Amino acid sequence: MERESMEFDVLIVGGGPAGLSAACRVMQLAQEAGEELTVCVVEKGSEIGAHILAGTVFEPTALNELFPDWKEKGAPLNTPVTRDDIFLLKNQEKATKIPNGFVPKNMHNHGNYIISLGNLCRWLAEQAEQLGVEVYPGFAASETIIEDGQVKGIITGDMGVARDGSEKDGYMPGMELRAKYTLFTEGCRGHLGKRLINDFKLDEGKDPQHYGIGIKELWDIDPAKHEPGLVVHTTGWPLNESGSTGGSFLYHLENGQVYVGLITDLSYSNPHLSPFEEFQRLKLHPEISKYLEGGKRVSYGARAISKGGYNALPKMSFPGGLLLGCDAGTLNSSKIKGSHTAMKSGLLGAEAVFEALKEGKNGEEITSFQQRFEDSWLYKELYAERNFGPAMHKFGNVVGGAIAFFEQNILRGSLPITFHDTVPDYATLKPASESKKISYPKPDNKLTFDRLSSVFISNTNHEEDQPVHLKLTDPDIPLNENLPKYDEPAQRYCPAGVYEVVEKDDGSGKKFQINAQNCVHCKTCDIKDPAQNINWVTPEGGGGPNYPNM
Repeated sequence: MERESMEFDVLIVGGGPAGLSAACRVMQLAQEAGEELTVCVVEKGSEIGAHILAGTVFEPTALNELFPDWKEKGAPLNTPVTRDDIFLLKNQEKATKIPNGFVPKNMHNHGNYIISLGNLCRWLAEQAEQLGVEVYPGFAASETIIEDGQVKGIITGDMGVARDGSEKDGYMPGMELRAKYTLFTEGCRGHLGKRLINDFKLDEGKDPQHYGIGIKELWDIDPAKHEPGLVVHTTGWPLNESGSTGGSFLYHLENGQVYVGLITDLSYSNPHLSPFEEFQRLKLHPEISKYLEGGKRVSYGARAISKGGYNALPKMSFPGGLLLGCDAGTLNSSKIKGSHTAMKSGLLGAEAVFEALKEGKNGEEITSFQQRFEDSWLYKELYAERNFGPAMHKFGNVVGGAIAFFEQNILRGSLPITFHDTVPDYATLKPASESKKISYPKPDNKLTFDRLSSVFISNTNHEEDQPVHLKLTDPDIPLNENLPKYDEPAQRYCPAGVYEVVEKDDGSGKKFQINAQNCVHCKTCDIKDPAQNINWVTPEGGGGPNYPNM
């Protein structure tokens, strides 16, 4: 097919913290050197920030490097952390507050801010545009252009394609966006990043990446209960009842609002577990409900997070580009933070690309990136916490937390040994027949809710008549294999009600139904399906959630 084509010096796929930081830094370097560069950012969300979901307690380390004058420039960091409370939830009623002296130092948040990462990305996009970057929201990067073993750019998704593949009125073919270097910053489990890791064997000799699913709500609460700057974390119940690991957060931001969420590690083994229902259950605990009662839920969202850390980091350079931020897995799970690390990887990528362009290179692999990375505080930070995730998976939150405390507070460094977790998350499920069934309470529509009402307030929308973007490699596996063995876990691990096993209209049996319009782009299905049978690809640009203030 003949497509329109545009050429850039640097193309960045994904308008999150890594991509926008890279865009700003490349242009800063170009202007300092008196060079003219063309830099483009493409983002599949309807606007910058529409698909951004994170906790977020934000560490400003990398932002200080990128824009030392961010306060004067009006960056939306309005609520400094004033206090950390960490609780061990023993059961659905009891909790023990963990004394600060026994908390691993990485979980202390002095000097950090409670922010909306979506709003920070909107602000970063404004800075990028002022520097001369072209920012194109609503354009999904659907394919990578690889020629002669080198990445040459991407193809944006076609617009106006019907579900049956035919062209509707107003059909627009995708464009070729070509560049000397392409930086992939799609966030966790980026669909092009996943292919690049496979095509260029970037994960050879590495542990498999591990993931959690973070489910989050934004609430307006009673002003009398609001304490701007308060950070609350919990571990234990409800996840320990189902033999899984993870933890919750409740952050008091400005304007009488709080973020509340639960991260469930996707290494869980019980196929009856529902991360969504575990989160609803969490909100009934007195340590959480005391803030939410009498309040109003404003927004809802879900997103997978990369938790493999240093041991699972792929090689980040390949001919024609770099893999950065959560696309590579730079999140520091011991801090429960990935924004500052994503931004720093973007800055390092920008500096490496600018140096390559200055030397007249055009797509040759930037082999110097690895050394640049290893010389940075980002590498040192990730290396020092390399045992955190594997220890949590191997020994659980309590013993794993004790190991983290010993490393961080007593040794003030890491153990001389390295723990590994070599079982991928999709391979951890036990048969349903060997697993305890879990009874979840019905929603009360005050503190707890169902999936569909939750998806509604995520402002998720997709053009209904478009190809389903959740592709089954073998359409028979859900009913023939996953249903009898695991009671088809997609019905429960999806936080948006996308997957259902329903009776056929003619009563002739069951069918596996995919409600793709509900998809909030969390990528859990792509990660957790035990047969690795679901492949998440981009829907039409502009589709998906539209998160406000998340």
